[in-house]
Amino acid sequence: MAVTIRSYRPGDHSAGRRLWVELAERHRALYDDPGFGGDDPGAAFEDYLTRLDLSGMWVADHGEDGVVGLVGLIMNGRAGEVDPVVVTQSHRGQGIGRALLAHVAEEARRRGLSYLTISPESRNVDAIRSLHAAGYDVLSALQLTLDLGRREHAWRQDIDIHELRFKS
Repeated sequence: MAVTIRSYRPGDHSAGRRLWVELAERHRALYDDPGFGGDDPGAAFEDYLTRLDLSGMWVADHGEDGVVGLVGLIMNGRAGEVDPVVVTQSHRGQGIGRALLAHVAEEARRRGLSYLTISPESRNVDAIRSLHAAGYDVLSALQLTLDLGRREHAWRQDIDIHELRFKS
């Protein structure tokens, strides 16, 4: 069944919220953090919808299953940020994420943006590989964390960057 990428509509709200929750649950699993997103991780979707810098949202609409993916574009002057991009678990690996990314890139070009950034979680290796395959191959920034030891983290793997070892 084909997927159509189209603009987000108010009727997509419950599907968007469900996808947002799925994204939060993925973060919880990656970082063994059952509290991420609070008791109602879908509430963050409501906050997202009110962002003044939100320039557009598009969904992947599956003919039989409805909305199975979501991508948003945040504007900052001549730059754009892709946030979020999420495809429901049952439809991953079918090229839907890549189609969403291609669509938001075309929208950014049409709007005259200079570049797009995206900030995947460092442990989400599948997402990083998918983003790299979609052309996101410029490492433009790093976000580093100082673990203050207030809660136990399960840092799982090491990553070397510029001959320095980091935990992820």
